[in-house]
Amino acid sequence: MVLLDNIKTELLSLKDTLNQVKLSCDIERKEERVAELEREMQEPTFWNDVDRANRLSTECKLFKQSIDDVKTLENQFNDILEFIEIAGEEEGMEEEIVSEFEKFKSKLEDMRISMLLSGEHDACNAILRLNAGAGGTESCDWVSILYRMYTRWAEKKGFQVEVLDYLEGDEAGIKSVAWQVNGPNAYGYLKGEKGVHRLVRISPFNAQGKRQTSFASLDVMPELADDNEVEINPDDLKIDTYRSSGAGGQHINKTSSAVRITHLPTGVVVQCQNERSQFQNKDKAMQMLKAKLLILMEEANAAKLDDIRGEVLENGFGSQIRSYVLQPYTMVKDLRTNEESGNASAVLDGDLDPFINAYLKWKSLGN
Repeated sequence: MVLLDNIKTELLSLKDTLNQVKLSCDIERKEERVAELEREMQEPTFWNDVDRANRLSTECKLFKQSIDDVKTLENQFNDILEFIEIAGEEEGMEEEIVSEFEKFKSKLEDMRISMLLSGEHDACNAILRLNAGAGGTESCDWVSILYRMYTRWAEKKGFQVEVLDYLEGDEAGIKSVAWQVNGPNAYGYLKGEKGVHRLVRISPFNAQGKRQTSFASLDVMPELADDNEVEINPDDLKIDTYRSSGAGGQHINKTSSAVRITHLPTGVVVQCQNERSQFQNKDKAMQMLKAKLLILMEEANAAKLDDIRGEVLENGFGSQIRSYVLQPYTMVKDLRTNEESGNASAVLDGDLDPFINAYLKWKSLGN
């Protein structure tokens, strides 16, 4: 019974956190909005404007999920208390109570972290780009490992991944890759991943088996709505077309459908080759360019510098945000938050939530 008494004490200590989460979710307002949206969705003309209909449908779905999550937490809290009270009368309940309590704590922490995603662009989808840094073929291989890590994380979250641009390494791995992560608060979760990532391991490309250090830089941008405030002068653009270099069918390989856009005043370069038509690639590249330019505009405001893009760092020694050490020991450590894990394999398989959550907490403290 000592174990159950301890669980009860810890559970009751989390009551205030549960109430804060419930208050932050603003359930009453969301329920009113859901009722309003459901009435509108029943109108015969609702799907006349497909883009608007999809946007409102997504909003309704997200609000419903938020309401259900809070109610589930409340039910779990009350159920665990009830189980503890009757555990003295029935044998074999301790293991079940411990399991339910761990699930409750994990879900409560996830929701508490999601409350920190209140930035201007946090609710947006995220556009990411990895580039190989110092280290040659080693760094290209490192990019391919990081790309797998982030796509695995997205899959575990139930997010969708869409490749936008892909350039293979000369010998192995990936020189650069851009992709979009579609899901609730994708940018809010991933914005803290921007920066240089450092790998230390025994090189599989070195015949002498020497330890090698590799670098890759990750850029993260929000996917902006088409009606965002960024205006671009067509005269400021240099637009190049070229044949796609990634895997694909005859159409992709034989037509110059890939698009590279250079914004001459800032030197910002974006490119897209995933879509089948040049028009679609240009449209996507323009979205990426607007997102980058908006970030640059907001960086001019010092108060938003860290929230929007963070410090621009050199892709090499002394500028990494996180180190992944596989030899002579295994350790992943974030150099900003000091969050670390000795299970490097799990992290590289997409177990990034502890690092993402630690960054959000760290930023919420004004860092």
